[in-house]
Amino acid sequence: MTDAPPVVALFGATALGKSDVALELAALLEADIVVADSMQLYAGLPIVTNQPGAEARTRARYHLVGWASPQDECTVAEFSDLAHEIVDGVLAAGRPVIVEGGSGLYLRAVLGDLAFGAEPDAARRRGLEERWERSPGELRAELQRRAPDVAARIDLQNGRRVIRALEALEGGGEGGSQTGELWSAGGRYAHRLVALDPGDDRAALKERIERRVDAMLAAGALEEVAAARAAGPFSRTAGQAIGVRELCAVLDGDLALDEAATHMKARTRALARRQLTWMRKLPDAARVPASGRSAAAVADDVLSILRTASW
Repeated sequence: MTDAPPVVALFGATALGKSDVALELAALLEADIVVADSMQLYAGLPIVTNQPGAEARTRARYHLVGWASPQDECTVAEFSDLAHEIVDGVLAAGRPVIVEGGSGLYLRAVLGDLAFGAEPDAARRRGLEERWERSPGELRAELQRRAPDVAARIDLQNGRRVIRALEALEGGGEGGSQTGELWSAGGRYAHRLVALDPGDDRAALKERIERRVDAMLAAGALEEVAAARAAGPFSRTAGQAIGVRELCAVLDGDLALDEAATHMKARTRALARRQLTWMRKLPDAARVPASGRSAAAVADDVLSILRTASW
């Protein structure tokens, strides 16, 4: 390695143990952890968004966790600007950085300089939202017709994603967030990208997801969502966090708690599938087996890779 402090980007599917590996690696490198996640940035939802707990925070210095109100919209452009300011400061202080990401877009927003277009036209967005409310299938079909490659890689059940993708096609919205090649322009920082590989044991990942959702509910996720909602309606973005929609439905009497748990587990499995698809597209990523292994063992493997890296 050169004298420059390294930036290590750690990517992996939800429930695979990425946070534990990042924590072990932070101890080995004496590094700060920058969390590149679209939902862990919201305050008041630590259980639902799986934010690092008090014990983890005594072992490592975390950034970009719990800094936004769940009543506020937070764009990836705002996140990117703040992330660059933080990473620049940590590197200037001579400390390494571990970027822990479960979102390809947010990971790229930390590592690179995405080109963001103009703010979307408010009237057009309202029109698209109204069309989604009336007939989501119509908007899905439009996106599939106009940009089949984009439609193939986003969650077509997520109205916000579909609307943003249609906006991007016409030059509005967050240019590049859906249609651009997020990894084509290189990085803002010299970094090593490491992907945690679950291997072929998808049953083990499914079991971990189910245990995580059960643990969230046992830890008070329902009460957490109730308290956060009492401060005002969730923003459209925060409302996409897995568990928020489902537990709000429980609070409103529209779902039983066990039904909410089933929906949360299904959405988490779908998220993991999308993350694994992202992982296969990451260029020059070192794959490290993670399934069935301790976080310490995985972190040791990552460290071995870093020792041979050229920065």
